[in-house]
This record gives sequence, C-alpha cells and structure tokens, in this order.
Amino acid sequence: MVEEKIKQAVDVLSKCNYVIALSGAGISTESGIPDFRSPVSGLWSNADPEDFTIERFRVYPQALYQVGADLFQIITGAQPNEAHKALGELENKGLIKTVITQNIDALHQKGDSRNVLEIHGSLNGASCIHCSHEEPMEKILQDVQEAIIPPRCIECGEPMKPNVILFGEAMPPAFQLALNESRKADGMLVVGSSLVVSPANMLPDYVDNLVIVNRESTPLDDSAQVVVHGSLSDIMPYLKDEWISRQAS
Repeated sequence: MVEEKIKQAVDVLSKCNYVIALSGAGISTESGIPDFRSPVSGLWSNADPEDFTIERFRVYPQALYQVGADLFQIITGAQPNEAHKALGELENKGLIKTVITQNIDALHQKGDSRNVLEIHGSLNGASCIHCSHEEPMEKILQDVQEAIIPPRCIECGEPMKPNVILFGEAMPPAFQLALNESRKADGMLVVGSSLVVSPANMLPDYVDNLVIVNRESTPLDDSAQVVVHGSLSDIMPYLKDEWISRQAS
C-alpha cells in the first residue's frame, strides 16, 4: 500500500516543472530532535511556550537558556537522517529547486541541500539584541555550560539571543523568499510538517500539485493529490529512487 502511494506521489511530482519542498519538525524527530506537540515527548509537554516569546526574553532572558539549553545541545549535535539526505540528492539532481524548512537545526544543509530557506531562523549562532554582534552557537553553549546565563555580548554586555524566531517576532526575510518560491512552483512536497503552524501552513495554498509525506494526518490531507503516511526515513529514500529512476527512463 505504501509503495503504491509513493509511486502515485512520483506520478504527480514528475509532471511538474518546478517542485519545492516544505519540511517541518517531523523530518528531524528521526534524528533525535523532539517535536513540539507530541504527547509526553513534545517540547510543549515539558516547557512553557511563554519562555519562548520575545517579550519574555526581553524581560528575563535567562528563562530561554534555562529551559532550552539541553534542547540546543541536542539540536546542534544532531545528524541528518535518510529523509534529509534524500531531499539533498533530489535537489542536486535538479528535481527539487528549494527546500523551505520550519526547522532550526540546519540538518538539511548537513544532508547536502544547498538552497534552503529557514523561515523560523537557525540555531547556527546568536546575536546581541542591542548591537547585533554575532557569535557561533558553540561559544554560546560553552557560556551556558560555564553558568553564564544569559550569555552576554562581548561588545556591549547585552544578552545574546539565538538566531531563531521567537513567538512575537516578525518573520525573517526568508519567509518572503519562501512565499515567492511557492507562487513560482507548480508542485510541493511536504515532508514531516503538521501544517498547523501559521504562516508556514499557508504556503501550500499557492501550489497546484501537493504531495504530503508525514507520520500523522494533517489539515491539508484532503487538498493533496497524494498523502503518504509512515516513517520518513523509510519513505523518502524510496520516493527519491523512484523519482530519479523515472526521470532517467
């Protein structure tokens, strides 16, 4: 049944001229990074979302590091799984033009994707909220391990904020680029996104041909041409091989 669904997905994608991918937390859970909404293991089961708002950070920046330090360590140490690598190869073959991701873990780049739009920012470093001085995340986490919480800017002494979009912040320029790509595309492959987070969940509305690969159902399943449920690390290599083989024949 799953194999037949994958072939149907490739049927749809192969007929498109400009395919983009949209990924969410589900693609990285198989790399050991917890998602946000799963019962028990999800981040919001063990943390207060208020600590991840820009308003809270401005008043009490310690909270973000006290709550998020362990997660930041997990994310920066994670490695790409077979689903990330499959997307990287599909991009290198020219079958996927752009990877738009809601994730902050840089695993697409580690998986050999090059044209990646990180619409929620990236945990690659941190910036001073006052003077915008930047430091790599390794330096920030070292400060946290040495009980320097929050890490302070070496230029002006103000708190350093990870280069991720906190609740209450405006979307970064990458989101406008993602919107432009969605308007240009005639096909979208959604991989591991619940499609419940706004405004990322509006991007599929601009694309005629939608294929969703996810463990669970999403609100847009009824709008998709094909939906494949299951392990992304199992499905994506099969889909990749089938698509590349189809193009070669």
